[in-house]
Amino acid sequence: MPLPADYHTHNALCRHATGQPTEYAARAAQLGLPEIGMSDHNPMPRDDFDDWRMRLDQLDEYVAGVEQARREHPTLAVKLALEVDYLPGGEDWIRDLAARHPWDYLIGSVHYVAEGWDLDNPNKVAEWKRREPFEVWTAYFERLTQAAGSGLFDIIGHADLAKKFCFYPNRDCTALYRGFLEAAKRRGAAIELNTAGLRKDCKEIYPSRYLLQMASQAGVLITFGSDAHAPEEVGLNFAEAVELARSTGYTHCCRFSRRRAEYVRF
Repeated sequence: MPLPADYHTHNALCRHATGQPTEYAARAAQLGLPEIGMSDHNPMPRDDFDDWRMRLDQLDEYVAGVEQARREHPTLAVKLALEVDYLPGGEDWIRDLAARHPWDYLIGSVHYVAEGWDLDNPNKVAEWKRREPFEVWTAYFERLTQAAGSGLFDIIGHADLAKKFCFYPNRDCTALYRGFLEAAKRRGAAIELNTAGLRKDCKEIYPSRYLLQMASQAGVLITFGSDAHAPEEVGLNFAEAVELARSTGYTHCCRFSRRRAEYVRF
């Protein structure tokens, strides 16, 4: 079965991944993927914002690495992208980044739900134990809905990342999901099937089947991503992701070039 493009990968510049873009491209070519997207974490105006992203002065180096991957793998479509943190009030910085290079797409993700708390950080799991899960999920989806409605992003990343450490709310989140999906649909933002969840405590693709079924019914578009942090993770568990997508009603996914979408059957 031919697999879809892998649109979510990282590399050594983010300080918590290994490998260079050309190594990720080589793995994609080996697997027979039609294309691969390089989407490392965006730099922030302050390099000390956290310790898991490239410095601002490394952005051109990152782009050069993607261009090298293109040269060394001419038969593979290699896309230039960023995974960009959405923080309320940070929209001007995102627009600044968007204008710096000819990106093929931008993934908008929410990691921070409070000042200094990136909820998926394994070094900060203790924060979860001090909070009520439904309140955290509410804050998370409120920000994700803002991200989807901002018009700044082509794809929304790992849409239920809050489940990573299995701190699940004991209340129904359907209304939170619905608001998010309505914003994504209105702005034409796709959501990704991110297989990294299978490698985390939750042991489940992001998003859950329930959320993906809602997305399908709402007509929200999809992409696929491994969230690879090492070349050998490219395309990992894509067969399961494709099966999940098909079982919830999807037959097509998005591919992007210069921020313009194309719809392809998978």
